[in-house]
Amino acid sequence: MRELFVDNFAGGGGASSGIEIAIGRSVDIAINHDPDAIAMHKANHPATRHYCEDVWEVDPVEACGGNPVALAWFSPDCKHFSRAKGGKPVDKNIRGLAWVEVKWALLVRPRVMMTENVPEIQTWGPLGADNKPIKERSGETFNGFISILTTGLHKDHPAFKECCDALEIGMDSEEADRLSAGLGYKIEYRELTSCDYGAPTSRRRFYMIARSDGNPIVWPKETYADRFDQRVLDGEMKPYRSIAECIDWTIPGSSIFGRKKPLCEKTLARIAKGFQRFVIDEKNPFVVDDKYVPYLIQYHSETVDGEVRGQSIADPVMTVDTSNRYALITPYIVSLRNNMVGQEVDEPLSTITAGGNHHIAVYAYLIKYYGSIEACGMNDPLDTITTKDRFAVVTIGEENYVVKDIYMRFLTPRELFRASGFPEDYVIDRDFNGNQYPRSKQIARCGNAVTPPTATALVRANLPEYCDMEEVA
Repeated sequence: MRELFVDNFAGGGGASSGIEIAIGRSVDIAINHDPDAIAMHKANHPATRHYCEDVWEVDPVEACGGNPVALAWFSPDCKHFSRAKGGKPVDKNIRGLAWVEVKWALLVRPRVMMTENVPEIQTWGPLGADNKPIKERSGETFNGFISILTTGLHKDHPAFKECCDALEIGMDSEEADRLSAGLGYKIEYRELTSCDYGAPTSRRRFYMIARSDGNPIVWPKETYADRFDQRVLDGEMKPYRSIAECIDWTIPGSSIFGRKKPLCEKTLARIAKGFQRFVIDEKNPFVVDDKYVPYLIQYHSETVDGEVRGQSIADPVMTVDTSNRYALITPYIVSLRNNMVGQEVDEPLSTITAGGNHHIAVYAYLIKYYGSIEACGMNDPLDTITTKDRFAVVTIGEENYVVKDIYMRFLTPRELFRASGFPEDYVIDRDFNGNQYPRSKQIARCGNAVTPPTATALVRANLPEYCDMEEVA
């Protein structure tokens, strides 16, 4: 007999990985209806017992086999709460997946339960005849859900009937009486940002902790902050991990110019705005060192101390150079959704979704320019492009540069998994049988995954008796 760790809605394994990092072993049980998700989970957590079933079809009593549960983790589908859904009709059954947490609490009473979702889950309420949320009753079902888990809810409350229907129990049953009286959990919830706990993404999510063992609920302390935060400057906290450390700079992009299928106007507009903001207007643009992109940099004929001159991205940016053969590769990230212009690469990545790869890396290749600048109207023919690449002169930090080209590429699945805080050795390109995953399925497993560092921090704070307390780097 031992206490079990259970991951409901296991997906690609973000929560399971975070739990494993915290307690030093795999979760005991993982549940997900998607065969692809379970196959990836098996490849990374072979010691786990897997249920490739709908969460409602798994009997908690049978699955646990009489063993007590230390932690049950729940990350129900969030897309029918997400703001991205807009005013479209939603599915009541998907919105009601969180009721499975009540089922586990009722039947096996885990000591600790943790829930992750979008912040909008707090607006969970009944739907109208058009299957759209009734604004005036926003939060009604969510409050009923909390009441059932804690102090109880009157059977006349609309959320109570919805709960009983989801659990397939009668309103006058013994189980319903227990739910009405309340399951006695102590509950707290708040929103946490992943980059505060060491993930290179600014993903912000709702987290709920429920305890039945009488021990206090503990929220982990933030250990990372903005690099200009005084606590970072004083050495009390670490600077946010950035998307820059997740990108493989040796992977080339494709020029945004002269494509057989031109980029759409919105994409070009975002690239242009990002170029203005993060390259031209930025006093200290992020510069990639030549050793990371050897296929692009034109090396100096002279060297210093026997080495090619350049700089590390960890050092202050050096834009001034005495040779016109030194190229600056200044990257930034553009998001192709939500009207976002982009972001610098030394910041955490915005939220990764399962709907596709919405992030592209843009590289502005600049070469130092030593000539006079002559204005050219937009309606005038472009001056002859010479072999010296004297084209599109821009001024950055009071220095003049020629725009050699602008390249872009989508971030790879591995880069996205890194940005979500997954371990570098996490298997994403094949399942446990060695079958290869296409890129689309890799991204789907990463999109909306729980960020492992956040899960690790939550488990360490609330189940320290199981954990190695060393902080995850």
